[in-house]
Amino acid sequence: MLTRRAFNRIAAGVPLGAASLIASRGEAAEFVYKYGNQVPDSHPMTVFAQKAADRIKEESNGRLEIRIFPNSQLGSDTDMLSQLRSGALEFFTCSPVVLSNLVKAASISGVGFAFPDSETAWKAMDNELGAYVRSQISKSGLTAMDKIWDSGYRQVTTSVRPINSADDLKGLKIRVPVTPLWSSMFKVLGAAPASINFSEVYAALQTKIVDGQETPLVSIFAAKLNEVQKYCSLTNHVWDGYWFLANTRAWERLPKDLQDIASRNFAKAAEEQRLENKRLNDSLRGDLEKRGLIFNSPSDPASFRTALSSGGFYSEWQEKFGVDAWSLLEKYAGKLA
Repeated sequence: MLTRRAFNRIAAGVPLGAASLIASRGEAAEFVYKYGNQVPDSHPMTVFAQKAADRIKEESNGRLEIRIFPNSQLGSDTDMLSQLRSGALEFFTCSPVVLSNLVKAASISGVGFAFPDSETAWKAMDNELGAYVRSQISKSGLTAMDKIWDSGYRQVTTSVRPINSADDLKGLKIRVPVTPLWSSMFKVLGAAPASINFSEVYAALQTKIVDGQETPLVSIFAAKLNEVQKYCSLTNHVWDGYWFLANTRAWERLPKDLQDIASRNFAKAAEEQRLENKRLNDSLRGDLEKRGLIFNSPSDPASFRTALSSGGFYSEWQEKFGVDAWSLLEKYAGKLA
């Protein structure tokens, strides 16, 4: 069973800040770039971003140093996205649905109940669907690395009741990220969604601004949301990831050899992070149960997709994303609308 100590050491002995221990051969870095995210330093995304930074510094002989700022140290998701666009921040990992506030097509991977498993989602995002989204991102002054990182399947937690069917969501005050797609989805399901940045979720649950939230088990564990929630319903309602983004001007300032070193190591770390994140999402239930979270699997899982279909969710978003993008999604997800 995974312990908190083990969770905090999933970096296999490479703690945050280890990059500073790698010899720079007596010279200051030619490029010092910042990377920010919204998850704790124990989260696989931070852990493997640090591994990538360490490898990049070593392979570049200290010419490129990437400094890690986890846990919303540089502000909320929307703050960091703004900093990335202005060039105040060079790298940032962002959920596609949060990015969709800037690049509408980015959130297509977050359509409710689309992908049957993580492997299908990764395949879609490594191929035509991901290439389409990256091309749209490039129009906004940002560069997305080739491999999307994994967040996993999102689950619903509440302080008031377990969710066994779509009917149990009716009237539920639930936190969702700042994104139209998931606000729309939960409204169709009858809930009352509130858009709140992840850094503010614990306080919002603690003060009863909302009674529930939805995020993968890794994030529930890392953010200690079990302390302010009672039930966890394994709804698997959407797969989510993180685009590893660069400010395009900053990226293009790097010589080609440094771009190659960085992109290769970001891709390698993404594949490692996917596997570790999935392993943790698959194994953390027991640890969260020990901490008092009560789990259930919905007794009527088909009711959610039925409600979305009859409520016009899929047809609405097919129209918003456009025929070309929707057909790429359905190539991997199957027929949705």
